[in-house]
Amino acid sequence: MVTIKNWYKTLYHKMFHLDDRLLLIIAGSIAGICSGLAAVTLRLSLEFVLEWLHPFRHYWWAFVLPGIGAMLSSLYLDRIAREGAGHGVPEVIYAVSRYGGLLRFRSSYSRLISSLLTIGSGGSAGPEAPVVMSGSSIGSNIAKLLGLNERQRITLVGCGTAGAIASIFNAPIAGLVFSIEVILGEWKFVNIIPIAIAAVAGAEISNAIIPEQVIFNHQLFQIGFPDIMASIGLAVSTAIISVLFTKALRQTGRFAKKSSFPLWVRAVVGGCTVGAIGMFMPVVLAEGYHFIQSMISGTFSMGIFITLVAVFAKIFATAMTLGWGGSGGIFAPCLVIGSLTGILFHKILFVLFPSAGVASEGAYALLGMTGIISGVMQAPLTGIFLIAEITGGYETMLPLIVVSSISSTMSHYIEPASFYFKELIERGQFLRPGTDARILSDLNVSELIDPGFIKVSENMVFREFIEIIKTSSQNFFPVIEDRTDDYKGVIQINAIRKFTLDPGMYDMIFLNQIMDTEVITASLENDLQEVLDMMDINRMDSIPVVENDRFIGMISKTRILDLYRRELIMQTSVR
Repeated sequence: MVTIKNWYKTLYHKMFHLDDRLLLIIAGSIAGICSGLAAVTLRLSLEFVLEWLHPFRHYWWAFVLPGIGAMLSSLYLDRIAREGAGHGVPEVIYAVSRYGGLLRFRSSYSRLISSLLTIGSGGSAGPEAPVVMSGSSIGSNIAKLLGLNERQRITLVGCGTAGAIASIFNAPIAGLVFSIEVILGEWKFVNIIPIAIAAVAGAEISNAIIPEQVIFNHQLFQIGFPDIMASIGLAVSTAIISVLFTKALRQTGRFAKKSSFPLWVRAVVGGCTVGAIGMFMPVVLAEGYHFIQSMISGTFSMGIFITLVAVFAKIFATAMTLGWGGSGGIFAPCLVIGSLTGILFHKILFVLFPSAGVASEGAYALLGMTGIISGVMQAPLTGIFLIAEITGGYETMLPLIVVSSISSTMSHYIEPASFYFKELIERGQFLRPGTDARILSDLNVSELIDPGFIKVSENMVFREFIEIIKTSSQNFFPVIEDRTDDYKGVIQINAIRKFTLDPGMYDMIFLNQIMDTEVITASLENDLQEVLDMMDINRMDSIPVVENDRFIGMISKTRILDLYRRELIMQTSVR
């Protein structure tokens, strides 16, 4: 036993003396493999449950199946896992933004179970966000096990994310791009290599267990100049649909939270509503991948009006699933809504311009998916590479770029924050690593206070104060009341210079006559950004901190700068 323990310590010691990049590559590969296994497990489990429940879809009572699944999902998350419902990506971004990528270990499996219950029963959601949560948690806990610093932990969170996305979609480039573009938000060389290797590891695990080339197969599309021009109109359409989808998700969730029903009851209501819609329009149920395949293959037979209804039905069904207590992601719904939007646009285009000579409906379904993904997530590179990889439609790359860039730009113009970031920004919790706001948020007002200031009485004669000045280097002296010890004001040396140069005034002035009572004060409740704003607005280099009318200490810009520099070194240093 001792020998094994010593061997482990030796190996552990050697690991920490490896080059930082090599260490991240090794740890990132492990995170990619583990997150890939988690993604494959969820994918196979979903296929099994959906197939098992398929015969029951034909019964009149089948609409309750999504309600039962959503109820079990909400009860599991709320009572057992002790986590909130939803899809989890904002939680990962928040953990990276605010806590250096710290995630609980149970998050590595809790969302997999809850989303299996929701989606497997027919809820309108996708498995991608749950595997992102799982992969991110795996990366975070590997970093914790190895005792890595904050910067390295964030990189491993990105590795877990990339491995999960690469595995679930068999799309390593999309996994890399999504991880950096959405989760981390910073393109750093130190991040790119380990995340790329983790994405490849996740994709290879998926290929080894489920051998396939692409998720959606199609015939080669013939793209011409008319399609490039038509892509502009499609991009505008997908941008509008993206904003409507985002607003529907948010407003439905807010409305559900205002209701007095318990979470599990809300989940039942949302799930049964989706099930009822699915009885007449099955395209809204589950992740909808087989409908996407039919649209890309050109075998989708709905007319213009029914396709239009299907677009809004899928939006409403997804909002009811996620907003009312179900668990899952928005990737798959975005793909379904996007392909329906592309098909609808093509049908309308063909009616208006029957001799336009554009590509088939399948090509426009593919372009529509790119537009919705880019618009909802405001991540154009993710939209481009994801669709190109999962369909193999590289011949559509030029219109993909046109649709993705215009859709994401228009969506950002209408709705400045993406669906993932909106709520975090509103709560003031969206802070990217390495930014001033992120570093300042980690500095607590209490640790910046210098309590070692000499306090003086408001009834002190000026001559006594002069003697104190002679032996002190302070520029600020808090003035307190003798009886209660309450803070009354402050004396700034620069402001009383005229009195110090007139010895005749020494015995004629008391400190309460020359103290400044208008100096603004901070409290322990203020965050550091508020304190800095106070100092800038009032042109102060130091500010007194007062709590319950008692002087606590002073905060100076010099002290802030010193701790800021230390925190910056800690967050960015290589172990």
